[in-house]
Amino acid sequence: MMSIENQIKEFLEADGYGVVGASTDRSKFGNKVLRCYQMKGLKVVPVNPVKEEIEGLKCVASVSDLPDFVKSISIITPPSVTEKVVDLAIAKGIKNIWMQPGAESSAAVQRCIEAGVNVIADGSCILVVLGYREH
Repeated sequence: MMSIENQIKEFLEADGYGVVGASTDRSKFGNKVLRCYQMKGLKVVPVNPVKEEIEGLKCVASVSDLPDFVKSISIITPPSVTEKVVDLAIAKGIKNIWMQPGAESSAAVQRCIEAGVNVIADGSCILVVLGYREH
């Protein structure tokens, strides 16, 4: 098993990122995580089944619709939704999954491990790791 530092390093080496649970509400973590990637100048795609655009970025409706350059996803969804997202992500070939605090599901984590996906679900928050600050 890799150390959490190495798991995070591998997650952050992707060419592109998806934010599953992206929100138009700037007070929600689904929006803050998206803006955090933008602030770092990273290629990011919001995943939201009902919105067309968030923070000036075109949304895709599902993980299945993410462009092929996206190999890492942040999940900010309730645990029951996280489990469905993980199944789609594994089918899509996503290599790294970061379940934000509150999105974790032990069943989803187990599925990631079985599929050989680098999964971060230990309570680490990408906003902390990347040094996100509200403007």
